[in-house]
Amino acid sequence: MPVSSTKGAGMNGKTVSVVGLGDMGTALADALLAAGHRVTVWNRTAAKADPLVAKGAIRADTAADAVLASKLVVVCLLDYDSVSQVLGPHTDVLAGRTLVNLTNGTPGQAREMAAWAAEHGADYLDGGIMAVPPMIGKPGAFVLYSGPSGAFETWQPVLDLFGESRYVGDDAGAAALQDLALLSSMYGVIAGSLHALALVRSTGASAREFAPTLSKWLQGVVTWPVEAAERIDTGDYDKDVVSNLSMQSAGFANHFIAAEEQGISAELLLPVHQLMQRRVADGHGHEDFVGVIELLKR
Repeated sequence: MPVSSTKGAGMNGKTVSVVGLGDMGTALADALLAAGHRVTVWNRTAAKADPLVAKGAIRADTAADAVLASKLVVVCLLDYDSVSQVLGPHTDVLAGRTLVNLTNGTPGQAREMAAWAAEHGADYLDGGIMAVPPMIGKPGAFVLYSGPSGAFETWQPVLDLFGESRYVGDDAGAAALQDLALLSSMYGVIAGSLHALALVRSTGASAREFAPTLSKWLQGVVTWPVEAAERIDTGDYDKDVVSNLSMQSAGFANHFIAAEEQGISAELLLPVHQLMQRRVADGHGHEDFVGVIELLKR
């Protein structure tokens, strides 16, 4: 059974446990080890801990042993059901610990998990990792955290080892919400880019040759959310409109004509056009495209 005392442990005398050693969990444990922490690790498939043990990590025989080993327990599993399956049988060892759950999930799941942890005497921070495993601990990586501010402040020096720590509020679901919001924007850009590349490739042209032009174009797009946010917060969609929705909706039809001409599918773009058409039909054609967001409200 791993040693649970923090005496003589890593930076600031703190030990850390990492539960879940997929690619991301392994990267998190690596970052902690590199910073000189005493790291206890556990994974269902014990062999996944071997490379970390070779670097100095302590292998826990059970998930309960991993929790007992440290006051800070970082969890990174496939989904929230996995977290419940792994930690659920060990509620008797949670008291006094801080659980930092970096498993991807929903705001509702995070809030339920926070309530569950509180019932068993543990602080709970939910997190959203905005990086892929090779980026952990490197510039450009950042992690969103939500939950008790005191717990975040206590452990921030450790959490900063993963990437820039951004605290987004005491609502446990806030990090998951912003995580999914950021991912949705990424997938939207990727979807549009895939359509663009498919269109170019339909002529036999090289995607690699077109890609720099596409990247340059997207650099101009990345500033759009700042202006859009101002319109959304004020609800003012018809002030200083440069390119109104009616005009854009009419022009958007060319995407479908061109796709048919070139023999590719335009299904990635279809939902956008449908929303534009609905907004115009509702009498908002004179407004900015941003007003389409009103159709996303329920």
